[in-house]
Amino acid sequence: MKPIQIFVEGGGSTVKTKSQLRSGLRDFLERAGFVCRVIACGRRDAAFKYWRTALSVDPEALNFLLVDSEGPVEKGSLPWRHLGKSDPSWQPPADTEDHCHLMVQMMEAWFLADPEALAAYYGHHFGASALPGRPNVEEIPKGDVERALKAATQRTQKGEYHKIRHAFDLLALIDPEKVRKRAPHCERLLATLASARA
Repeated sequence: MKPIQIFVEGGGSTVKTKSQLRSGLRDFLERAGFVCRVIACGRRDAAFKYWRTALSVDPEALNFLLVDSEGPVEKGSLPWRHLGKSDPSWQPPADTEDHCHLMVQMMEAWFLADPEALAAYYGHHFGASALPGRPNVEEIPKGDVERALKAATQRTQKGEYHKIRHAFDLLALIDPEKVRKRAPHCERLLATLASARA
């Protein structure tokens, strides 16, 4: 069976924070039933660059790219089309449509799909009522996601949501089944991984 590698945007600029993202996403994927090598790449363009390099350097692996959409994605629009609209330099190699995936509109939307995990993590004084109730979390604008997390967590013992201090722990806690039901692009990623493994 070919190894699965996922080149993901994020993790900041230090070895420690990239390792934390790698661990959190790997845990999330393992609970969804997939054993993957996760490569935390920092900036979005770095993830694209490393992924493209892996296609030629490690062609025996199944190489996937995972980045934030940074905004709404038109219904029916595939990832490369969406990414190319905001940056024409993102020209994909042929036959890689199934290898590019989006976190819409940002990774934190996945957290909103599992408010129970958020409540368990933040504990006392977590303000669940501040979270948007929209069934499809990908329809929540990026700014609203950030404001909701801030409002829900500001009175907790862990303090206001902080990407570096909290996001990687939360990735390891949220339920993949809940996320895939409320985030269609997450469902697309997990369904693609299942097909690649078959």
